[in-house]
Amino acid sequence: MTVKRFKPRCESGARGSVCRNALRHLARCGCALPAWGLLSMAAASPVHAHSAERGLVLLLPTELYVIGGAASVLASFLLLAVVSAERFRRVADWRIRLFACRPLRGTISSLVSFAALCVLLYWGFAGSRDPLANPLPLFVWTGWWVMFSLVQCVLGDLWRLFNPWQGPVRVLRALLRLPESFARLPDRVGYLPAIVLFVMFAWFELIYIAPEDPARLGYFVSAFWLINFLAALVFGERDWFERGEPFSIFFRLIGSLSPFTRGRSSGDAGAIHLSVPGRTLSILPPLPLSGVVFVLTTLGTVSYDGLSRTFFWLQRIGVNPLEFPGRSAVWVQNTLGMTLALGCLILLFGACVHLGCRLAGTGSSRQAAGRLVYSIIPISLVFHFAHYLTQILVNGQYLLLALDDPMASGRSLLGLGHFHVTTSFLNHIEPVAVIWGFQTAVIVAGHAVGIAIAHSIALDQCRSLRQATRSQLYLAGLMVAYTVFGLWLLSTAAIG
Repeated sequence: MTVKRFKPRCESGARGSVCRNALRHLARCGCALPAWGLLSMAAASPVHAHSAERGLVLLLPTELYVIGGAASVLASFLLLAVVSAERFRRVADWRIRLFACRPLRGTISSLVSFAALCVLLYWGFAGSRDPLANPLPLFVWTGWWVMFSLVQCVLGDLWRLFNPWQGPVRVLRALLRLPESFARLPDRVGYLPAIVLFVMFAWFELIYIAPEDPARLGYFVSAFWLINFLAALVFGERDWFERGEPFSIFFRLIGSLSPFTRGRSSGDAGAIHLSVPGRTLSILPPLPLSGVVFVLTTLGTVSYDGLSRTFFWLQRIGVNPLEFPGRSAVWVQNTLGMTLALGCLILLFGACVHLGCRLAGTGSSRQAAGRLVYSIIPISLVFHFAHYLTQILVNGQYLLLALDDPMASGRSLLGLGHFHVTTSFLNHIEPVAVIWGFQTAVIVAGHAVGIAIAHSIALDQCRSLRQATRSQLYLAGLMVAYTVFGLWLLSTAAIG
């Protein structure tokens, strides 16, 4: 059965006037407008689901929330500015030992992950072409890219155990008696391979015309796996997964936010501790310039994804948001827009760090940027979560149904044959207000954690609390501004 998705579409003339008047009235009333709530004024058309489907146009009266969120982030910076360095470090270094755990190599779990990937690819090529019935796009865009990122944040770096390359590389190397590597990944390359591969991934997800088409996604995933498999064979697992494979880097950094950490001393290396979330990030060595660019790219791409579907952006590029022609009509503008967004974010971050170092009279701004960029990780994560929350709530249900009948043959492998996807919680203002309030709290909390990590790093780099505070002034201002930007993205009118 083909599932149809409906988008509000207004035509010229009387119908367009009705749509515009209705939107203005709802904006004045401060209502939540479900995207399918305009069916009485819309024309239905079957389309591919987008990997970040918002599902509603939110027109809640959100100005006070935005102001309050920004004020909360600013207050967290001001509070840390008056707390003594000794007291701050005492809190930041808190941890308790939970249990001993032997480090795992991950060969078996990686082979299991690779086998699961092969099954998903088979379903992608042989199963339904409907992206809401085929497990491959639902698992890749919702189960892995969104949900697994959140699991990483809570439990730590599980990707190190479950990445689908490590096991096959080790097995092939053992069978053919291959060396650990055939060449060394040059130091001067830095994180450039990871940047290129991540931008390719982001372009495919956010700009390509059909990222959820099962067959096209299957070809992309297969090519992506093969590139990294061959690179790991040539350059060795350690070098490639450290600087070349983007998701090993991204998930490792996300996992550093976890409150569960492994002992750092030689006598305590096998113990798992409960500690302050994000503390691991504040003690990592500085990243090179290419590593800084990579981290900022992870934030910039998800930020641009939100911006690119707002009425504000579409009007800037000459597109009527009520008659959106589809991705194929705006892929050039979106490619240029994403490039511009990444460039602006990198320049803004670099300028804030440089000006802060000059104001405080500290050392190299490049070395400072290499450590302070870790404070961007929690912000990148909360943008990721808040941006895709409705996707989890809706497409997560479709994922369960797709796994129940992966070949769309009518069989029910998990006994969910009578389960139906519900989106009724998006049809009423009360649950929508709760969802938006939760997204707001998450974004504010993520920026506050980022402020705390930046403060911890600044205390390590500066001689006094006053100097550390001065060095963060511009970066804190950027974080407050980004809080406002993130909350505006969630609340402003946007296409699906």
